[in-house]
Amino acid sequence: MTALAHMDFRTGDVPQPDIIILTHKLVRDYQVGTETVHALRGVSLQIKRNEFTAIMGPSGSGKSTLMNLLGCLDTPTDGEYWLNGQQVSELDDNELARIRNKEIGFVFQTFNLLPRATALHNVELPLIYAGMSARQRRERAAYALDQVGLADRTHHRPNELSGGQRQRVAIARALVNSPSILLADEPTGNLDSATSGEIMQVLDQLHRGGQTIILITHEHDIAAHAHRAVHLLDGMVARDEVTRTA
Repeated sequence: MTALAHMDFRTGDVPQPDIIILTHKLVRDYQVGTETVHALRGVSLQIKRNEFTAIMGPSGSGKSTLMNLLGCLDTPTDGEYWLNGQQVSELDDNELARIRNKEIGFVFQTFNLLPRATALHNVELPLIYAGMSARQRRERAAYALDQVGLADRTHHRPNELSGGQRQRVAIARALVNSPSILLADEPTGNLDSATSGEIMQVLDQLHRGGQTIILITHEHDIAAHAHRAVHLLDGMVARDEVTRTA
């Protein structure tokens, strides 16, 4: 296992084109009553296009906080975050919402599907928010479902699908906007081991097709699918290592 070297990055520098994510000394503090919680203590990280990276760490290590920052769901107390060549760490809420819809595909362990909507309509939702025409939405949603092996389930509702199939619908929904990064937060947390393996095979296939994937997990067998593992401890990067070659 080889530690990954960090580039010398100074405040104000623009990341190289092959770097899709760059954080520079990210800090996130929370005020809990009279106490300040230091969730992140200066995390510097670079992720290249088409990398499959796992972010790991015990409870309280800062991995959920880092995920929220990478996903533009929160803003740092200090430091810089660059996504796809744009500094997003200082954007306002409206600009962050636009970046989330355009650049980031989210996959959560709880699926977050509309129970009365078909798989196709669930996948279409981000495109509705983007103002795309109905015909284009249907075509792109159908293609995304085909990418995850659900071309024959487009008109099924969530209660007609298995847990693994529901997560595939969620992955298709995350892909439908052609995001720069796929951010998967414990995507197998609600699945049995066999189904978890199937979902990870889908992510493996997407990565081979060129998708950049960031996987948040505490499970070593799930993280083993990634090609790189970033281990957090007490809000800092404890280890950053190549786990297997592409």
